[in-house]
Amino acid sequence: MTDPFDTAALREGTLLAWRGSPTRLREDVAAEADLVRAGYRDRVLTELAQNAADAAMAAGARGKLRVQLHGDVLSIANTGAPLDRDGVHALVALRASGKSTGVGRFGVGFTSVLAVSDDVELRSSSGSLAFSSERTRIELASAGLEVPDSGAPVLRLAWPIDERPPVGFDSEVVLRLRSDVDVDAVLAGFAAEAVDLLLELPALESIEIDGARLHRTERDLGGGLIEVTIGPTTWWQYVTKAARWLVPVADGRLQPLTGDVLRAPTRSDEELSIPALLIADVAMQPDRRRILPGTGLTDLVRGYADFAAALPSDQRPDLVPLPGFARSEVDAVLREALLRELRTHAWLPAAGAGDLAPARATIVSGLTPELAGALADVVPDLVDPHLSGPRHASALAAVDVHRIGLARIAELLGGHDREPSWWHALYTAIEPIVVDAIAVEELAAIPVPLADGRTVTGPRTTVTGTDLGGALGNAGTALDWVRLVHPGAAHPLLNRLGAERATAGDLLSDPALKARMEDLDYDDPTTATELATAVLALVGLAEPDARPAWLGELPLPAADGELVPADELLLPGAPLADVLVEDSPFGTVDADLVARVGEEPLRALGVGWGFAVLRAELPTGPEHDLDDEDAWWDTLDDDPDTLVAVRDLDLVDPSRWPQALTLLADDPETAAALADRNGYTAWWLRRHARIDGRPLAVLRARDDDTFAGLLDVLDHPAAPALAAALAPAVIDDTELAGVLLDRLADATRTVTPDVVARTHRLLGAAASRHVLDLDELILPSRVRSLAGTVVDPEDALVLDRAHLGAAIPPERIVLGAFETAPALADLLDLPLASTAIDAEILGDGEVSSWDREPGAVLACAALGMHLPTGPVVVHDALVVRTRGAVEGDVAVPWWVDDEGRTHLRRWQVGEGS
Repeated sequence: MTDPFDTAALREGTLLAWRGSPTRLREDVAAEADLVRAGYRDRVLTELAQNAADAAMAAGARGKLRVQLHGDVLSIANTGAPLDRDGVHALVALRASGKSTGVGRFGVGFTSVLAVSDDVELRSSSGSLAFSSERTRIELASAGLEVPDSGAPVLRLAWPIDERPPVGFDSEVVLRLRSDVDVDAVLAGFAAEAVDLLLELPALESIEIDGARLHRTERDLGGGLIEVTIGPTTWWQYVTKAARWLVPVADGRLQPLTGDVLRAPTRSDEELSIPALLIADVAMQPDRRRILPGTGLTDLVRGYADFAAALPSDQRPDLVPLPGFARSEVDAVLREALLRELRTHAWLPAAGAGDLAPARATIVSGLTPELAGALADVVPDLVDPHLSGPRHASALAAVDVHRIGLARIAELLGGHDREPSWWHALYTAIEPIVVDAIAVEELAAIPVPLADGRTVTGPRTTVTGTDLGGALGNAGTALDWVRLVHPGAAHPLLNRLGAERATAGDLLSDPALKARMEDLDYDDPTTATELATAVLALVGLAEPDARPAWLGELPLPAADGELVPADELLLPGAPLADVLVEDSPFGTVDADLVARVGEEPLRALGVGWGFAVLRAELPTGPEHDLDDEDAWWDTLDDDPDTLVAVRDLDLVDPSRWPQALTLLADDPETAAALADRNGYTAWWLRRHARIDGRPLAVLRARDDDTFAGLLDVLDHPAAPALAAALAPAVIDDTELAGVLLDRLADATRTVTPDVVARTHRLLGAAASRHVLDLDELILPSRVRSLAGTVVDPEDALVLDRAHLGAAIPPERIVLGAFETAPALADLLDLPLASTAIDAEILGDGEVSSWDREPGAVLACAALGMHLPTGPVVVHDALVVRTRGAVEGDVAVPWWVDDEGRTHLRRWQVGEGS
């Protein structure tokens, strides 16, 4: 048997040492036992894998490690450089290692095998060794040495053997397991360690445990990031000068660690709570479980920020150690060093391009890309908005990223002069993060651009008019009576923050505008024109009923350069100018202003084209500067809900009323005012307007026959629209009554009995209603009879009882309505027929009843009357004898005597009713 490593000499040297110092033997036994019980108690595979990794590195090739169990024999084979003399010396020396590179090339770590076996073989292609507790006992006995009570050492004496490692492998450790070893537990432990070992020992390519093989692959992701895959598990690895950092990855996202240990390079007992797995060459105690006291750790973290910078931007904060208690002194040092590294190096994605050092970065909770863009040059060093949510809040706070709220944003925005569209975009971007009352309060000082060019602090004193759009144009600069948000910046967010909503009508109705108008200097046409331009822009947007009447007082430039209230101006070419008196107070508005703003807003403001219409809600008296308004108000029983009146009728040239009436009728607004008979406009026209010297009140429409023959027809194309301004179908004032009485007395007028009777009936009704001032009536010298003739009042009688009409000639009868006959008689100063005539019936009749008399039944049917009930006196010939104003015997068809009995002439067969 060959002995390539001269183990005989090594054994002889060791025995010689033991013979010379029995204490040395006991120390070796104790040291070996201590290493097994403490430092290497559960590191069999770890230590053998380290040796395998060193062998692979020495051979310059990726290594393989295979673990197989055959009964109670455990085989751990590996590829790489075979066993050499230095390695053998290191194995048997116990306290020394023959390594010059690598982690543990056959040093004290090999002692770990004693945790499961006292019979160990190390087979290599360069030669093989055997270690045995039993053979050492025999050797001690042969040398005359006493075996210590604690047993014999196993790894101090080596014997050469002829066995070689299996094909495909360069070395093999064979362990005959002790009977007290749980084989299944050992293999399970090996399997649990395999993944970690492949991570920790990149010189190993694969580890096979009892047939299950794990393979390590790497893929360069760029930027220094390496993807490491072992079985189904993936890590991202970053290598710095002092360490390797790895973080598990699932579906492309980091899975930060919450607890691990320092790996130097294999697992130690130094617990860590940092989010990445740390593998580094750290000075460790001999058992490799703890670092050596005084070992520096801060250099290990250099480059960690570069690791973060290499990651996708939205995952970089996952590498920040989150606040919490350190798990060890090493952990505390590393955590603080990592945070310091991360605070001071650029790795945090900026909202724009590049990376930021967290200590200089600023984050806004809920920041969106749109808001980040808006704030780019307002808030410096903004963090990528994708990192502004609550998920990363703790991590960014740990590295001292400066977090600002909405109040600070509002403060930083102060003093910036931007276009309204920029502010609108900012409000749009910031709105999604204004989620509660606190956020609203924080933005109380956000700047707001106004339509007049100013920028104010806070929206609570402003108003928005989103309906204004861009219609104001440059006119907005003159809206200085109200803090109107510039239409280009108006946004619903401002209303949530306290700005009031306002329509164009609201702005026009603002008392501050009226005060602004009153303060205008009439010697400053430039300022007045600017204000007028703004008001006219609003007038064009406001609803008609939202324009207060006092807007007509707004000074506008006239054609002569003077400032004149709008309602005292006419548009160039206005038809109203053709019907007014020569000295009317109206001027003409400046043509340049008309060209700039258009005619419609000027007309809406009160600049005349045709007649202007005054509207006043809930008026309380004659205070609207209308001509003769007091007199009209006296005609009303109650104040109207709305006063609608055409203005300036008193300025019409009397000779131009035909043209003026056409103008009134053609304009729908003034025509509507004309239609109200009781309204001011129709009343004023009836009272004051004249056609050919005749008031409209005594003219009638062509299709109104109420007073045909008495009142003349208004011969005008607009007559149908002027009906309410013409004579009514009733008599409601003294003037009309006087005209009708005069016309009735005019023999040159041909009037039908029907019109005469109707007119007398209406006169009687007016007199009975006491709407006529009898003291102002001058009665004509003649009256009109039922026959249509004009007669002397001495001969006329007002018929007040129907049956008397049969006894009075029609030329003497004045007929109205029987029920108002006394009032008519009083009005005309005529006697009633019943008081002026006395009559008796000649002859006796036969008492009958209405339903028995064919003539009575026929007469009632013909007249559409109900047949009376009760007695009736029937005469073959009914004759009455009258005395007084009419004397004589008269045959009559019926009569009512003084006792109220009705008398009838008997109906003869063949006689009509």
